[in-house]
Amino acid sequence: MRNDLTIYDRVADRWWSDDIRWVRTLKNLVPGRLAWFNRQIDWAGKTVLDLGCAGGFMAEALALRGADVTGIDPAAEAIDAARAHARQGGLRIGYDVGVGEALPYDGACFDAVVCVDVLEHVADLNKVLAEVARILRPGGLFLFDTINRNPLARLATITVAEDVLRLLPRGTHDPAMFIKPAELRAAMQGAGLLPGPITGLGPRGINRRFDLTFGPLPLTAILYMGIARKPLDTGAAK
Repeated sequence: MRNDLTIYDRVADRWWSDDIRWVRTLKNLVPGRLAWFNRQIDWAGKTVLDLGCAGGFMAEALALRGADVTGIDPAAEAIDAARAHARQGGLRIGYDVGVGEALPYDGACFDAVVCVDVLEHVADLNKVLAEVARILRPGGLFLFDTINRNPLARLATITVAEDVLRLLPRGTHDPAMFIKPAELRAAMQGAGLLPGPITGLGPRGINRRFDLTFGPLPLTAILYMGIARKPLDTGAAK
């Protein structure tokens, strides 16, 4: 089975325990993403949606930076784990169960939408991007990462990461759903968003547990991060 999204609920009770290597990999990606995202936005006081939040790694990191965070994910048990951990840590984060194609929020209600490790999994990319554009305030920012579609990306993320190193469970990704940057740029423009810069994302070192650590890279052939903005002229974005 490819694009297996049941993996998040299966480990929900251990999401924050650090005893599952691939879940630690997801946690280790957060600082690497923020090393670049933090340059694009001042989170303090911003209303932010973490779209595809799973158990809450990114949502909590943003809340600790002063954002007013809401997280949403279709994995109900992972959402329960996220809620419990936020309560334990005294963080005020709203969590909802839902999908990106039909977000349960009013239009123009978020300053930013963060969407990491998600776009290559969704059933309808164009609907998700249309929903992102709808809920962003004029001038609001869409921050994302995803996986490029080419033989090198397939080798790195499927053969090496899933099959050999087991950094992710086998079947996590379907390489046919990977997205080339030009395709994503066109889809965002079609949704009324203005694409901005992109950069690569990848391993930068190894920690004391011999887990990979991550950060921005110039190479975008495998993983890449980027931003897009909703125009201030609301007539240009629906």
